[in-house]
Amino acid sequence: MIEFHLDARSGVSPYMQLVQQVRHALRLGLLEEGDQLPTVKEVVARLAINPNTVLKAYRELEHEGLAAARPGVGTFITRTLTGASLAAHAPLRRELQRWLDKAHRAGLDDESIEALFFTTFRTAAQQDIA
Repeated sequence: MIEFHLDARSGVSPYMQLVQQVRHALRLGLLEEGDQLPTVKEVVARLAINPNTVLKAYRELEHEGLAAARPGVGTFITRTLTGASLAAHAPLRRELQRWLDKAHRAGLDDESIEALFFTTFRTAAQQDIA
């Protein structure tokens, strides 16, 4: 089962952080069709957030066709986002881990690594569009 976390510094609303975490888990094959999401009560207890925030996230996932609520039972994943590229994840993850280790050895802290990654990622994405 997925364990949600929130980053107050991210600038992303809490409900959207929950939605993004489910999407990421679906893309990485960590959640599959039929898996149950934590109950609203469990998420509220773990994250100390308003139940309406969790409900809004779950409604968004339902709207996207990724989850469905079963009254009295819970919310379940209805489809996956993994594709044929799932097999490529393991070697890419190992390579990325090596890069992260190298960045830490070079003296970069986590925020600097994140900034470098996202800036490079956005630049590459913009070049692909152009």
